[in-house]
Amino acid sequence: MSQLKVNTIRHTGGSADNITLDNSQNVTVEGNLTVDGTLTAAQRSNRNLIINGAMQVAQRGTSSTGLGASAGYFTLDRYRTTFSSTAGRATMSQVADVHDGFANALKLECTTADTSIAAGEYFILQHKFEGQDLQQLKKGSSDAEAFTVSFYVKGNASATYVVEMFDLDNSRQISKTFSVTTNWTRVALTFPADTTGALDDDNAASLQLGIWLHAGSNYTSGTLNSSAFAANTTANRAVGISSFFDSTNRTFFLTGLQMEVGSVATDFEHRSYADELARCQRYHYRAPGYNSHAMFSRSSTAIGASVNTPVPMRASPTAGPNHWCRVMKSSVTDDYGDSSTGSFTVGGSAPSVTATGSMVFIQYGSMSNVSNTANTGYGYLTYDCQFEAEL
Repeated sequence: MSQLKVNTIRHTGGSADNITLDNSQNVTVEGNLTVDGTLTAAQRSNRNLIINGAMQVAQRGTSSTGLGASAGYFTLDRYRTTFSSTAGRATMSQVADVHDGFANALKLECTTADTSIAAGEYFILQHKFEGQDLQQLKKGSSDAEAFTVSFYVKGNASATYVVEMFDLDNSRQISKTFSVTTNWTRVALTFPADTTGALDDDNAASLQLGIWLHAGSNYTSGTLNSSAFAANTTANRAVGISSFFDSTNRTFFLTGLQMEVGSVATDFEHRSYADELARCQRYHYRAPGYNSHAMFSRSSTAIGASVNTPVPMRASPTAGPNHWCRVMKSSVTDDYGDSSTGSFTVGGSAPSVTATGSMVFIQYGSMSNVSNTANTGYGYLTYDCQFEAEL
């Protein structure tokens, strides 16, 4: 075995050392380091800008059917589906699929085909980013950084789809195609630095990663804009893709989604379930049934309670779907509800929700059975509610 024993390495024309080594196996590199190949970086934490990339968290539920009529977040946290004008329908699920160190995957199944594709149709799977979380890209500056998106993907048959990065602050975009086979494969796509258009440093959506799965000629009739960020031209966004809705046999599986600064796809950064859940709860918090909080009446027809969320939410949330509450008496007097049962279930409209830091105030109004005057009631508000602060 040959050994090279040196303390430093210097270029023949250099005036300073490029690499310095010490007797504790530490290596110091002066200047930029370029790696041709895979860089194993298990100790570099917080490099993955994607939340829930391993598809671990699904607070809303593990499956949702009939998707295609409207946009929204339906199953796996941080993954939004958006549609336009298509008759195609899909089921979105979190599924167990063990491979390459992953236990879960996002699965899309076509349940209603759409082979007559109108010009304005599309189906996009999206992941949105706050501008303040992407300042390390230095976008819009002379020293802007390239970044790399990588993921594992498979389907029922070969297909071609597009990953688009869309700058929402400056209406600029770039798209790259990728191939799907029947076996799990890792895709790595490097997007060049963009020296035009800085991303806002705030909590609003600034960048959108979109996987185009179906599109009409409005989005496919141009030339794919794949070499550099440019001002948005609609016809150039999804050129050359297959249609997910071409058959009810069609499936699409995704996991291990990672986005990182630089031109190299490093090993996927695995995070604990607790870590990913906390990150997701900034945007969506499910407070399941029988959460009881001391409540007080706001008026003769409205009651409310203060709730502590696990983490501060991105913005003051709204109430998500499938909510209910029950007001419970805590007195022998008929302060609230039916005097025979001491409780009643409230139907109707969603509660109003406001937030300050980790404190959320939830208020139900337009209630017929609250007989107290303002601020004199007491008892418990039991509720099942989803708090939404999505991008």
